[in-house]
Amino acid sequence: MAGNFYTVECPDCENEQVVFGKAATQVACAVCGSTLAHATGGKAVFEGEVLDTVERREAPDDLTGSS
Repeated sequence: MAGNFYTVECPDCENEQVVFGKAATQVACAVCGSTLAHATGGKAVFEGEVLDTVERREAPDDLTGSS
């Protein structure tokens, strides 16, 4: 899966939540229900402040079957 995850701060309650950068649907805050991200068909538009980028992790070669 190509894309990164981002830690986004809710503009209403200041909850920090991890959101996929290419969200396919609207993402709501788990605490107050406020909208954190809108889907655009590509990169999501974030309503709250992006605090951090959570890089995707690569699987070790022995788990993926690659040589």
